[in-house]
Amino acid sequence: MQLRCAVLDDFQGVATTVADWSRLDGRVEVVSFREHFTDEDALAAALADFDIVVTLRERVAFPGTLLRRLPGLRLLIASGMRNSVIDRAAAAELGITVCGTQSLSTPPVELTWALILGLARGLVSESTALRQGGPWQSTVGADLHGRRLGLLGLGKIGSRVAQVGLAFGMDVVAWSPNLTAERAGEVGVALAPSKEDLLASSDVVSVHLALGERSRGLLGAPELALMKPTAYLVNTSRAAIVDQEALLAALHEGRIAGAGVDVFDIEPLPADHPMRTAPRLLATPHLGYVSRGNYETYYGQAVEDIEAFLVGAPVRLLG
Repeated sequence: MQLRCAVLDDFQGVATTVADWSRLDGRVEVVSFREHFTDEDALAAALADFDIVVTLRERVAFPGTLLRRLPGLRLLIASGMRNSVIDRAAAAELGITVCGTQSLSTPPVELTWALILGLARGLVSESTALRQGGPWQSTVGADLHGRRLGLLGLGKIGSRVAQVGLAFGMDVVAWSPNLTAERAGEVGVALAPSKEDLLASSDVVSVHLALGERSRGLLGAPELALMKPTAYLVNTSRAAIVDQEALLAALHEGRIAGAGVDVFDIEPLPADHPMRTAPRLLATPHLGYVSRGNYETYYGQAVEDIEAFLVGAPVRLLG
């Protein structure tokens, strides 16, 4: 009997075109959902008749309560190899196989720099003014050459962001709880003496940490108060690392020059969310991973995961 596969959060309607799903013809019917399901009841109803679900990153949570409402679910695939919102213990108990895919580190690096450059040179306001007949030049851009870039996290993404900063002629420093001077030196940057020193001395602070107990709420009101009033904060990692209320207050009060944010406490962002109207904020709708190359990887490997599952040899299992 043909299985049914649901592809969630296919906002652009491209999931079935960036990979060769025809390899599953006759065995799996693929249905993509462009709308986001905002509650468990709606999700359970929509997925009731599906055997396979492909979910995007950590946007949709799959707690045990939901999994138990999906008796037909046999395979759950998440893009990326790390997912904190799938109850893997419940999945194992229910006999649901959970697989992942690889994820490219370059797209979030490129978006990080798009946000940094957009903030530093006032690109949105200047472009809007030019197109709408506004003033000819209304901002004075901030220089990056010779300024300090402070990176919270120096993993695969943070290291690549550092290399671009060095190419711009910036003084790059990094800090994370386990970062050593030796590791920082391998990337060509300096280890900041402390998180506080990095925040106080940097002209641009960019967050590249995984979300965990130690990083949740890492930047709150006291930490943001350490930043220069001329400094920018960029977060393309996880919203919960930065206290959202504290960030909004800092932006409204002008205590930092601006922020570039790609991640939010609720996604998709509600129409009345205060982040939509905050001053000094350059915000994007979680585009860090959204590139053709990444989508080809996600959905191409999702097809591979399904094929492997169908022959009883699942690959890229999430443990």
